[in-house]
Amino acid sequence: MTDLTQAMWPWSAFVISLAIGLLIGLERERSPAAKAGLRTFSLVALAGTIGALLSDQTGQPWLLAAGLLVLGTMMVAAYLRGQEAEDPGTTTIAAVVVCYGLGSMVWYGYIEIAVALAIITTVLLYFKTELRGASQRLSRKDLVSVLQFAVLSFVILPILPNENYGPYQAINPHNIWWMVVLISGLSLLGYAALRIGGDRYGTLLTGFFGGSVSSTATTLAFARHSRENPELTGIAGLIILIANLVVLLRLSIVIAVVMPGLWLSLTGIFLGGALLGSLFVYLLWRRQEEHPAPPILEIANPAEIRSALGFGALYALILFAAAWLSDVVGQQGIYAVALISGLSDVDAITLSSLRLYQLGNLQAEQATVAILIALLANIAFKCVLASSISGLALARRIIPGMAAVALGLVSAWWLI
Repeated sequence: MTDLTQAMWPWSAFVISLAIGLLIGLERERSPAAKAGLRTFSLVALAGTIGALLSDQTGQPWLLAAGLLVLGTMMVAAYLRGQEAEDPGTTTIAAVVVCYGLGSMVWYGYIEIAVALAIITTVLLYFKTELRGASQRLSRKDLVSVLQFAVLSFVILPILPNENYGPYQAINPHNIWWMVVLISGLSLLGYAALRIGGDRYGTLLTGFFGGSVSSTATTLAFARHSRENPELTGIAGLIILIANLVVLLRLSIVIAVVMPGLWLSLTGIFLGGALLGSLFVYLLWRRQEEHPAPPILEIANPAEIRSALGFGALYALILFAAAWLSDVVGQQGIYAVALISGLSDVDAITLSSLRLYQLGNLQAEQATVAILIALLANIAFKCVLASSISGLALARRIIPGMAAVALGLVSAWWLI
């Protein structure tokens, strides 16, 4: 710190603490049942900073803990005197404790974290109704799947060995499970949004969230809706196209996490397909005379243990097959695997190509071409799937759009 900054620091800490207290208190002031508002939370934040200051300067850390104990006792007593209110006050008491802790963090220099946590706390308090409704929309099976995902991420992943095994050193248990967690997590976010939103979402968001969970399942579901109700053919075509455009965004996120070095070149290719595909979606949307509400999309929870294990096994199999064929027949081997596996799943071959590139078994250009081949195979498979289920009317709507995406991908690859 400069001399000026050091001289201003105590005052700056109190100003930041005051702002944090005002932010949280502003939200609590809106709640009639809350017995703490702007003034209380501002004072609590300042008390946290004062407690941290005194503990720091006197070398008595118990002063900070004593302040928290006194504050918590006072808040509990205040709510016990007002038990006639509907709100038992536990949320506000918890918010007071958090506010005190944030004030303490500011003094110890954790300013960015304290401010971020204050914003998160305010958001959680403000969206009480929405969060309660979201939890009620999730079934018991969904909650079990979320718990299973937590086990996959925080129990199994840390204990798996991070070493390469088998021929070509291609099988790494920790890496395989990390890919399972990554793909399941992205799918779970889309699934939760889809379940929470229900039938309130329109065509665009149904396609977006459906594609983030499973573009294949979305294509299959709306091809069936189009067959059963021809009036939904236009909407079904839009949702299918949007869901398959989201695949490009999804892959871009995966690559950014797994292999940032290839993100720019691959995202440039994806952007070419996304631009042409989005243009076609826009034109198709403008041609729609009516935009009826789409039917609710029902998709299995992607975080279920069976789905996770299935993806992990598929990824490991493709990884080994790609490494073996690349060694036996050269780059044509990985391209053949990409063509076959891309028919049903793009994530696994994308991750496998990136992994082989990381191990030095593939060049960047070979990994890029393999991913491109898988995408083109997947696009062709979706067109055949939807057309065979729903017929010519749906095919006329989605095949030109899918072809536009494929053309954009190939053109961008050729230019890059």
